[in-house]
Amino acid sequence: MIAIVDACSGNLRSVERAIAHAGGEVVVTRDAEVVRRADKIVVPGQGAFAVFMRGLAERGLAAPLREAIADGRPYLGICLGLQVLFEVSDEHGPCAGLGVLAGRVARIASSDPSIKVPHIGWNQVHAPAGAPADPLLAGIPDGAHLYFVHSYHAVPADPSIVVLTTDHGGPLTAAVRRDNVFACQFHPEKSQALGLQLLANFVRA
Repeated sequence: MIAIVDACSGNLRSVERAIAHAGGEVVVTRDAEVVRRADKIVVPGQGAFAVFMRGLAERGLAAPLREAIADGRPYLGICLGLQVLFEVSDEHGPCAGLGVLAGRVARIASSDPSIKVPHIGWNQVHAPAGAPADPLLAGIPDGAHLYFVHSYHAVPADPSIVVLTTDHGGPLTAAVRRDNVFACQFHPEKSQALGLQLLANFVRA
């Protein structure tokens, strides 16, 4: 069973439908015990970092998420589900995250006035030179266009965990991997066939 964690952050039903379409048995939940029993965890999110973290705290979900990750269960983070893995965000902050990954979340900045923030729309992603192929990215070619909606981006302390980058006034982290944790800044549920491919890869993993 795949638990989609409800931290009161929107886009849950579209993620649920996309994963079900990819063949996953899913449940949307805000119940900590359901998260503890789940085989796999999906944490989608959009909106403000602090509101998301407060939602996790109010529902008692932060500890079960850390436990699930420590237990080695597959974790897929989407947008804020990526950002909250890090130690701290500058958004309305500093605001503490889950601290699973070292690093921070910073506002997108560029000296080019033509670069709009938030970053909304389709953008190309690329694997860093020398990065190993990730099984969740099977069938997603280098240079693929995926859909982004964000004003902040993750800055990992360990750049080796970055498996995809994009460019919006400079290089940004598009996806990270560490052991059983995979998280992406783009929205696979909004990225049409290639996004469904990633979700299908997660279901089958």
